[in-house]
Amino acid sequence: MKIEKAIGDRLREKGWTLSVAESCTGGLICDRITDVSGSSDYFMGGMVNYSNESKMKHLAVPLDEIKNYGAVSSQVARKMAQGVRKTFGTHFGLSTTGVAGPTGGTKEKPVGLVFIGVSNGKKTWVVKLNLRGSRREIKEKSMEKALHSIYDILVYGDLLAKKAGD
Repeated sequence: MKIEKAIGDRLREKGWTLSVAESCTGGLICDRITDVSGSSDYFMGGMVNYSNESKMKHLAVPLDEIKNYGAVSSQVARKMAQGVRKTFGTHFGLSTTGVAGPTGGTKEKPVGLVFIGVSNGKKTWVVKLNLRGSRREIKEKSMEKALHSIYDILVYGDLLAKKAGD
């Protein structure tokens, strides 16, 4: 079974809803989620929040967080997941932010650094990834890890991966 179908089945079974805020994945997660027929039962919507302005305006990410930690940080991924959940009024919010490359990387934040956030209103989890590959490969690996992260939380109540990069 494809992961997006398994996510949808679990959300529908529990009566839960999901929203997504994507930066580095550019809409890939929303595309996969909506590939499942009937996903409107549980998927309330998503946004590509690529600019800092969009993160602040639509997800209530504080400017101080962006200035202090950078748009690619665990802090911003956390705020994005919380913000999209609140914006759409869903049970779960999922977010991605990262450096897909091939440009934009620094020594502190190299190409392939990605953060995934998942929030359920009570707890917010953040996964840090250090990926390798082309821009497209980094985006696709980030999307896959994000889908597996939300699945683990929906099914097991926590993240199972011992190493975020696995």
